[in-house]
Amino acid sequence: MEDQGYGYKEEDINEIVKRYEMMRINNENYFFDVAEFETIIDYYLELNDVSYAFEAAESASKQHPKSSSIQLRKAKVLIDKGRPVDALKITRFLERIEPSNYEVFLLKGAALGMLGDLNGTRKNFDKALSVDDTEEINILLNITGILNDLNHYDLLTTYLERLLTLEPEFTAHLYDLAYAYEKLGDNRNSIKYYRKYIEEEPFSDNAWYNLGLLYTKEGIIKKALDAYEYAIAVNPDNFFAIFNMANIFSKEGKYKEALEAYLHYLQFEEESTEAMTYAAECYHKTGEKDKAFKMYNDAIELDPDFSEPWYGIGLLLLNDQPEKSMKYLRKAVSLKETEPEYWYYLAEAYYKCAKVKESFRALIQSININPYYDHAWFKIGKLIIEGGYYNHAACILEKGMKVIGDVYGLRYILASTYLFSGENELFRKHFEKVLVDSSVNFEFYSTLFPDEMIDKKTQRLIKKITKE
Repeated sequence: MEDQGYGYKEEDINEIVKRYEMMRINNENYFFDVAEFETIIDYYLELNDVSYAFEAAESASKQHPKSSSIQLRKAKVLIDKGRPVDALKITRFLERIEPSNYEVFLLKGAALGMLGDLNGTRKNFDKALSVDDTEEINILLNITGILNDLNHYDLLTTYLERLLTLEPEFTAHLYDLAYAYEKLGDNRNSIKYYRKYIEEEPFSDNAWYNLGLLYTKEGIIKKALDAYEYAIAVNPDNFFAIFNMANIFSKEGKYKEALEAYLHYLQFEEESTEAMTYAAECYHKTGEKDKAFKMYNDAIELDPDFSEPWYGIGLLLLNDQPEKSMKYLRKAVSLKETEPEYWYYLAEAYYKCAKVKESFRALIQSININPYYDHAWFKIGKLIIEGGYYNHAACILEKGMKVIGDVYGLRYILASTYLFSGENELFRKHFEKVLVDSSVNFEFYSTLFPDEMIDKKTQRLIKKITKE
């Protein structure tokens, strides 16, 4: 049996801890020397039992008030308890009597890091490295562990880079760097280090998976799919990679491939209502409406409060059975009132059922949530034109612009209402401004401005600006 700390064997440590715990139970005061108390405190810290470690540190401080090693451990326990200010008081005292003890500066740096003083953290960590260059790797490992726990990734990368130069053969440093840069949102560097890690550890499905996530964020879809495929090849049970591949296929409009991947994922996560809903959407897109309806209903049965399958059935029924569609979309809206698309398609259902006022109200709800939702503004414009509500609508839209600001969709609709009401000067005022400010959106709204109603001067302006 190996010795553990101060020459103590495991059985000796257990005996010391047992005697200490007897003291606690009996509420008595036994004597322990400094080495024994250090062993007791370390024992509880290794168990992550901070409360017991703190009690032991307090008892040790009373018996050995001048022991710097006990105070050092007490400072560590205080940091673990989330009391950096108290820990700082101890470290400031210790650095005066033990200026060459790197552990003092590590703890002081950790305490300052908890308080958000990163400049102080860096200074103390650098001090720890300078006072004992024989322990550089060990000190760096401590520093990177502290910074990782505190989520100070910007500072972490600096020390990880230094650690990597000292231990280039230790591939875990590459992974840690990739992860730290990922947390910082520095996708380029994160990708670089994941790729370096994979060169050394090609069978890490987690690294391939993370690389897939980063390529997806960067919009490099082919490489993202390749990375996920490698992750699955290494570990066929990496169902997160399967799910993300399915999402990519779906966004790319490859619904058959997406469906296959979602169904594969459901073999691992049978009760994933999210995957069921997305698979149902793929069935809908590939024309298998009966299967889509069944899978949507299976998702609803598992989780009636999940809004997306209700919304999915609403879309499924929208064209052929708008009355039924309306019921499902109302349910979706009741479960998630902040989704503008739900309100928009509820408005479509109302419109198909000749409920124009209800449709208009639903569209207003949609743009209240997202004032830049062009589809809702366009539909509002269509309703205004079809219903002939030009004069009344113009007044409301002018007030709306004062409330929500110069939203392009709103100004296009306002210009259209003035065009149809014959208010040519007001039409030109709003139309020319929005055309200059948002010419890229004109094509979307162009049907609200019939060519036969536009004078030649304005037509020339449209051609000039949209061509530019």
